[in-house]
Amino acid sequence: MSRFMPQDKKDSACTSNESALSELLTIMRTLRDPKHGCNWDQQQTFASIVPYTIEEAYEVADAIDTGDMTEIRDELGDLLFQVVFYAQMAEEQKAFAFEDVMRGISAKLRRRHPHIFADESGKVAPAEKGQWEKIKTQEREAAGKSADNSILAHVPKGMSPLIRAQKLQQLCAKSGFDWPELQPVLDKLHEEIEEVMVEVDAPNPEQAAIEDEIGDVLFSVVNLARHVNVDAQTALRKASNKFEQRFRQVERIAQQKGQEVHETSLDELETFWQQAKELSK
Repeated sequence: MSRFMPQDKKDSACTSNESALSELLTIMRTLRDPKHGCNWDQQQTFASIVPYTIEEAYEVADAIDTGDMTEIRDELGDLLFQVVFYAQMAEEQKAFAFEDVMRGISAKLRRRHPHIFADESGKVAPAEKGQWEKIKTQEREAAGKSADNSILAHVPKGMSPLIRAQKLQQLCAKSGFDWPELQPVLDKLHEEIEEVMVEVDAPNPEQAAIEDEIGDVLFSVVNLARHVNVDAQTALRKASNKFEQRFRQVERIAQQKGQEVHETSLDELETFWQQAKELSK
């Protein structure tokens, strides 16, 4: 909402926003109603809808990649519905309500931005480096969660492995545990790839050992991405999308020739692939 909007229009917009939110909450309560609700929605639990929440978050990311604002709006709505769903189930358990979620995040943002929002005395604190993490630590200590003092203590294990690897590396880098230059990062990646080949070429290859070494390669690739200021998750998503588009083009080329991909020789598929690359430029 524009800060220059006339007061009467601001009031009208606020009323409209509150009405839209109220309608969404009412719909959610109806869906969960034991007598008149939707059977599927009634059966859900916190754990059962976690996969849908993750899926919706990825769909938001996909929509952002397209740049289609209508699609972004719709996907954000789906993600918001997930939050409302959790809040409704919590309210049924008399744990908390959606309003508590909103108050909680508002209070948290004010606490973590003392250089923006005045405290109870009306004072605004000066901005400090590392302030956000410092305040987060203080909050956890106040909540009695200070048993683990590692800087890595609060990196969720449920994160996408790629994102989690990047987060762990970023936190370690902040503490000074990082290579200052790119070359050692590249050297480490080459070393890890060689170790994969050693395991693969072993007289009796062990799958667990190969998996372990490939994990090290992936971790090293994430580290390389971080050192050159590339988000590994975004880079891999774009690469996957590019591969998908090109393979679909290979399928179309094969169909135009009256062929099925699974019946086409690898040499011919390679030719189709190169054609697909040219068409995608």
